[in-house]
Amino acid sequence: MEFKKLLGLACILYCVLSMDGCHEKQADQGSPFYMERSFSDLAKTWDEGIPLGNAMLGALIWQKEGKLRFSLDRADLWDLRNMENLDFENHDFDWVKNQWEANEYDAVQRQFDIPYDTLSGPSKIPGAALEFDIAELGEVESVKLDLQKATCVIRWQNGTVLRTFVHATEPIGWYRFENLKVDLLPEMVPPPYVGAGPSEALDPVSGQDLRRLGYPAGELSQEGNTLTYEQEGWDGFRFQVNTRWEKTADQLEGFWSISSSKKDQETADTASEITEKAFAKNQDEYHQEHLTWWDDYWKASSITLPDTLLQQQYYMDMYKLGAAARQGAPPISLQSVWTADNGKLPPWKGDFHHDLNTQLSYWPTYAGNHLELEQGFIDWLNQHQPTFEKYTREYFGTDGLNVPGVTTLEGDPMGGWIQYAFGPTVSAWLGHHYYLHWRYTMDRQFLEAEAYPWIREVAVFLNELSVQADDGKRKLPLSSSPEIHNNDARAWFDQMTNYDLALVRWTYTTAAELALELGYTDEAADWNTMLAEWPDYATDETGLMVAPDNPLEESHRHFSHIMAIHPLSLIDPSNGEKDREIIENTIAHLDKLGSSNWTGYSFAWLGNLKARAGDGEGAAMALRDFASSFVLPNSFHVNGDQSGTGKSNFTYRPFTLEGNFAFAAGIQEMLIQSHTGVVKLFPAIPADWQDVSFKTLRTQGAFLVSATRENGKVDKVEISSEKGGEIIFENPFGKDQFSSDKEYIKDGLNIKLTLAEGEKVVFNR
Repeated sequence: MEFKKLLGLACILYCVLSMDGCHEKQADQGSPFYMERSFSDLAKTWDEGIPLGNAMLGALIWQKEGKLRFSLDRADLWDLRNMENLDFENHDFDWVKNQWEANEYDAVQRQFDIPYDTLSGPSKIPGAALEFDIAELGEVESVKLDLQKATCVIRWQNGTVLRTFVHATEPIGWYRFENLKVDLLPEMVPPPYVGAGPSEALDPVSGQDLRRLGYPAGELSQEGNTLTYEQEGWDGFRFQVNTRWEKTADQLEGFWSISSSKKDQETADTASEITEKAFAKNQDEYHQEHLTWWDDYWKASSITLPDTLLQQQYYMDMYKLGAAARQGAPPISLQSVWTADNGKLPPWKGDFHHDLNTQLSYWPTYAGNHLELEQGFIDWLNQHQPTFEKYTREYFGTDGLNVPGVTTLEGDPMGGWIQYAFGPTVSAWLGHHYYLHWRYTMDRQFLEAEAYPWIREVAVFLNELSVQADDGKRKLPLSSSPEIHNNDARAWFDQMTNYDLALVRWTYTTAAELALELGYTDEAADWNTMLAEWPDYATDETGLMVAPDNPLEESHRHFSHIMAIHPLSLIDPSNGEKDREIIENTIAHLDKLGSSNWTGYSFAWLGNLKARAGDGEGAAMALRDFASSFVLPNSFHVNGDQSGTGKSNFTYRPFTLEGNFAFAAGIQEMLIQSHTGVVKLFPAIPADWQDVSFKTLRTQGAFLVSATRENGKVDKVEISSEKGGEIIFENPFGKDQFSSDKEYIKDGLNIKLTLAEGEKVVFNR
């Protein structure tokens, strides 16, 4: 027991030291510690590699069997074969309900769930790798990820230096070895799609063997200073990986790229053409474009915390957000552009899980002032809405809109645990992103053309699908709560779960709000009438239950039953004593049950939940647990506890990204909240955080706010308005006197003022 405790403490110390980095070196270079990640050696596994990316291309820099390895990836490398078991004509939602009622649910599992686990595709697939034989370079002196420049720098003791990045806006990666004293050339390593040995099916977490995809051998060729790998995938899909380099006596400089094309469709430029054009460009301008994008990205918002562990993790996670999300690129999947490089398919096939994963991944784009990155997700949902509507008609037999909970790159359903993979409220949770985008931008055209139409169609679907219960209230024919009871038949409920109910009630509430905003008074009245037909939440002394007469009875990773509190804000402390009691009881019950069956994202979500409840100490503790125990040295979130301290019984390490981004959102929730219509500054920070500040965090209403807290008191607040309008914020100065360069109204504890579009106001203590 003592050994385990010592091991756990050592793991935490290692994580903290790896996050803090080498302060002396960073100070010399004039960069804050939280803008760098430094190591004394190269990682020895792919999932601990240095991550580089631009949402379309990605690379992991690590060492494999003595060679420096760039694991290369592209977001649209997908095997899109059909799920042969998805026969909705004979196996629709009614059929599922009939099997469940007849206690023959194993038929449903055979039809929809087992194929997801055993079939090799559809799936995200890996690209290739570049390798450099670095044996003659000797010992590595340092490995650094410069967040400000999104550049990896590796130094060897013999004086050789490697600088490499994935360009911020172009589909290309760059590398340059400087001060070379040995001969060094790149090698191209294809993924092991073919080869000898067993290729048995494994579970979706461990990953299927790549050879089970049945691809022909790729073509690897060299012509002068260029290497090209071409691979044929499923149904005529092809991709090309190319690297091109120039070598002098002491320098090797090169570019790499990946291009893809579907059957009978050619790309605008192949990878080979992209690298050729890159060399023809003015290199200074090319590099400056990359640096300018990242400089602008970091200027959009910033924070300063007294907790170095949380500060470092926050900036690493915001860095990964900038590397994983773009308008024009696919949304953030489970691993984004860092697909597993271990001869297997990625965990859970690297797909798009919409029962938590994609949703949490975009939480920090709102307050973090990065809505241009979130726009890519909205665009993808709009693009594939016809596919979602087809699924809705065929599987549920209704009009309106629902989205499969597990989808391919093109939005097609993949099956799996269908309580969630075919869940009836998936499109409602996705609709929350449309609403937040409207509230944080106040873009009226978006409201009219995209946000309200999406939410209206979700409301139509829920109304058509619902039935009348014995008590006269409406309900769904079957309800569930991710991922309560996993994939057991018990995961279906014949009463409304609080998860589904919260999303249903939120949909009608929001549809009415947006209809009124647009002047559609009759439609607003209809949505309010429908809202009144649904029951209230199931609660007891434990707070929110899973469903009526079904309290949460054991530790569980997915807080699906608390959706009404966070993120939907239907139950909120601002609503009065009843809501406060529900929130306090719910959180106390979570704490009582403990974290034995939590994964990393559970701690990140808890940080958000406790921040909403105004518990700064509790929020910080949950987020520290995440950062110290559920991330690898490169900051990647892994589901299991890596610290050895027993925070969770899960100790495995499948890498997924949603926990990282939920962590970043949790930090933002501690610093600023605006979901009630009243902006709160520093609403949930620990008492010992005397000095803390942030710049240009975004609020609902499209206001940008900066604030500084020194010696335990707020000194300065700056507010600027993008769209104009009234802002109400809770007085952050307490009883202290303060001044403003614009007139305002004090209304109890609140300050009110109206700003014109582009206007700015400053408050000083």
